[in-house]
Amino acid sequence: MSRWVEAHFYPEQPPSPGARLLRSPLALGAGVFGAGVLLRNWLYDTGFFRTMRVEGLRVVSVGNLGTGGAGKTPVVAFLAERLRRAGIRVAVLSRGYGRRGSAVERVLGPPWPSFERVGDEPLLLARRVPGLDVWVGGDRVDLARRARAAGATVALLDDGFQHRRLGREVDLLVLDEAAGLGTGHLLPWGPLREPPSALARASLLWLRVAEQPAPPPPLPGGVPVVRARHAPSELVGPDGATCPLSALAGRRVVGFCGIARPSSFDQTLAALGAEVVFVRAFSDHHAFRASELAELRATSTGAGAELVTTEKDAVRLPEGFPAWVVRLGVSVLSGEPELARVLGV
Repeated sequence: MSRWVEAHFYPEQPPSPGARLLRSPLALGAGVFGAGVLLRNWLYDTGFFRTMRVEGLRVVSVGNLGTGGAGKTPVVAFLAERLRRAGIRVAVLSRGYGRRGSAVERVLGPPWPSFERVGDEPLLLARRVPGLDVWVGGDRVDLARRARAAGATVALLDDGFQHRRLGREVDLLVLDEAAGLGTGHLLPWGPLREPPSALARASLLWLRVAEQPAPPPPLPGGVPVVRARHAPSELVGPDGATCPLSALAGRRVVGFCGIARPSSFDQTLAALGAEVVFVRAFSDHHAFRASELAELRATSTGAGAELVTTEKDAVRLPEGFPAWVVRLGVSVLSGEPELARVLGV
């Protein structure tokens, strides 16, 4: 299903006339969705809907225009690490997409809660950045107040571009150069949650550069741009040990992932020099069933291959499941002065 969605939102070739006809009802849905988006933004822009601020807390929103796959979570981790190195008390505020509970959760472990309680991305961030305070809940104004009461002076609002109720000093918008804006259409016709004109609302554009040269997405004038590379930084072996990226070179692998754009994981495995038997793609944030994991193990054993997955997927695996994990790192290529200015460090 995830590959079908990716092919629909980010097609490599223009759809055939027949496919366009079959998708025409989605255009009507996009029109209705777009009208709601425009109305909501107008109500905030005119002050009819109020934004709320928390005294003493600087809020940096990190978001995107699309439904996922731009690389937002590695950016949040990168910013959190940078702020913590500067001695700043930083918290992440997240709705915990995909979790089963609704109670406010504070992820500050170990011991770690289950991903079902808090969501996979908050758990990943808390585990990736030691000492990071991650708050999960539906009311992010409430989370901001809790974070400030706990001592935070900066909050990273995860996936916050469309969440305008909590006021922010910085709106950082992540774009993937390779994917661009996909079809450029709004949901459900395309991947966008807001029209491209919303790019102008950003105070900083974070452009994830493509490994292969690609035409950049249209960028509004006057908005500073940070160009950054997102690439594998290290591997974690099935025994939990950290390994160099060369550890999978020449090995037969069976990949599996539940992310928004599985083709990016295909490219990652190929870049590591692995001999890819196949990659099974699940839907984004997929909760793996025991039967699915047993099937993956049987397939990899039969093929004489190693199982490999992403760091985001790894937090949804049972403890001890024998899979290699690919960790992504971020390196800023240009725009460092602009980034330092908006972060204050």
